[in-house]
Amino acid sequence: MTDQPLAGRTVIDLTTALAGPYATLLLAGLGATVIKVENPATGGDSSRDNAPYVGRSGLSLTRQADDDMSVSMLVRGRNKLSVTLDLKNPRAQAVFADLVRDADVVVENYSPGVTRRLGIDYETVRRINPGIVYTSISGFGAQGGPGSGKAMDSIIQALSGVMLTAGEPDEGPVRFGLPVADMLAPLFAVIGTVSALLQAEHTGEGQHVDVSMLGALTSLVACEPFDAFEAVGLPLRTGSTVPRLAPFGILPAADGHLALCAPTDAFAHGVLRAMGRAELIDDDRFRSRDQRVAHADELHELIRLWCRDRPVAEVLHALTEQGVPAARVREPRDAVRDPLVREREEVVPVTHPRYGQVGDLAATGVPIRFSSARAGFDRPAPALGEHNDAVYRGRLGYSEEQLCELAAEAVI
Repeated sequence: MTDQPLAGRTVIDLTTALAGPYATLLLAGLGATVIKVENPATGGDSSRDNAPYVGRSGLSLTRQADDDMSVSMLVRGRNKLSVTLDLKNPRAQAVFADLVRDADVVVENYSPGVTRRLGIDYETVRRINPGIVYTSISGFGAQGGPGSGKAMDSIIQALSGVMLTAGEPDEGPVRFGLPVADMLAPLFAVIGTVSALLQAEHTGEGQHVDVSMLGALTSLVACEPFDAFEAVGLPLRTGSTVPRLAPFGILPAADGHLALCAPTDAFAHGVLRAMGRAELIDDDRFRSRDQRVAHADELHELIRLWCRDRPVAEVLHALTEQGVPAARVREPRDAVRDPLVREREEVVPVTHPRYGQVGDLAATGVPIRFSSARAGFDRPAPALGEHNDAVYRGRLGYSEEQLCELAAEAVI
């Protein structure tokens, strides 16, 4: 796709697991040539060993054949070129230098200190290619932090405070089912990378882009003034409803749940009309927003009583007729099959490189639409080292003899 925004840019991908590979997946979806460097001694990206797997017989919990591929890799590896290179091997230094010499971006998500020990840190790469944009995604920042250990998504959720923003007041911490820390940091990493590329066009100089998972997630926690709520006596954890926005929350109906968002006077009064209780619009408890907040428990209980014996469809019909924002709470399997997100390619089918589309499994697309460019994926995930010849011989100009020698010495 030569009409993609990042067409012509080359990214050297040193990442593994989720946070880093999701960033490079987005860069690939925007048109960059992403060369994924994987260690042959360890079997490559750790995602290659994530169950379940897809093969000739479909989905399985364990790998059944050599060409079975992890669903994680099928999703995260699309539009990437895979080469093998053992960066711990002394001879890998020269190969790595050749890879980055004409590249635009390096993305890595090693623990702090590892890139320096391997000789692939920013200062080293900058000496080879002063225009390089070198993006680091880590748990606590490229320099680490006091007591900073391994950065797993749940660790970052715990430290960010986000686990105590959801759930009932008397419950323990709630872990988000979506690995939100692992997926949020890459978004900021892509923003930083593209911004640095734009700056480099004017200055000719690259730079180090440093994104921490903890900083990214905690910055979003700070977008909501939880400390201010606490100072004025508002509860931080309110369960299925949000009293300060009443009526607002998740409500049970006879056959499911619905989300209701009606914080303004117009929306709140629409709820009362939908319930057949228009007389309550002038009730001193519900007339204005401040009054509704003060009597949120009473208001939410009235709405619950109205919803609980009615089907979701009936409740939604009554609310939407009054212009009130409301929606059914969907199962993930239904949400990713929504015709709208499928038509816009924000969610796309999972494809195995040999066996094609995998049932009705869903994968992330690039959720950005351009008026004069394309974004998306047109190649399935690669096998480990599938593009060694294309990159080392075709791109770097290595001879057959050189490739055989590197392979014999377990460099690639």
